[in-house]
Amino acid sequence: MAFPEDVLTEDEHVVLHLHPHWKAVVRPVLVLVLAVAAVVAGWILLPDGDAATIALYVLAGLAVLLVLWFGLWPFLVWRSTHYLFTNERVLLQQGVLSRDRRDIPLTRINDHAMSQRFVERLLGCGTLTIESAGERGQSVLTDVPHVDKVQTKLYELVEAHHDRHSLGDGEMRDILADMREGKPLRDPSA
Repeated sequence: MAFPEDVLTEDEHVVLHLHPHWKAVVRPVLVLVLAVAAVVAGWILLPDGDAATIALYVLAGLAVLLVLWFGLWPFLVWRSTHYLFTNERVLLQQGVLSRDRRDIPLTRINDHAMSQRFVERLLGCGTLTIESAGERGQSVLTDVPHVDKVQTKLYELVEAHHDRHSLGDGEMRDILADMREGKPLRDPSA
């Protein structure tokens, strides 16, 4: 379930690695607690006898099914959903049995927006929408923890990437001057 480090390029490093907000695991935990409570209550309250034993087994079987379906599966979905922000791109990965991954290079990010409902503000999470220049357009990341800080960090990453990969005014003047004088072009990063 951990994010594989081998998907990163040689010079790439992880800045933020997030899962959806912990509120996604509240229901699975409640399902587990209620299922255990139902089995314990059945064990205590059902009278002795063969019919009660069969009823307890049926109750326990239903509890196991409910825990697997409404408890374990949502937990696995939460655990296998990754929001990864690196110095070069944003990687969105999800899937328990199958896997979907989307890479958004920082150079392709046009806009990003954050929204929070009242309850999300109380819990410290929200929705981050990233608009990129590509076929797929928007990517919506739901239940992002500390979404305001994540949006600020994304802005910083995009700006830093842009600054590293663009020429400044002084560098452009030097290149134009060299071209007028007939000098060979030099590497501005050198």
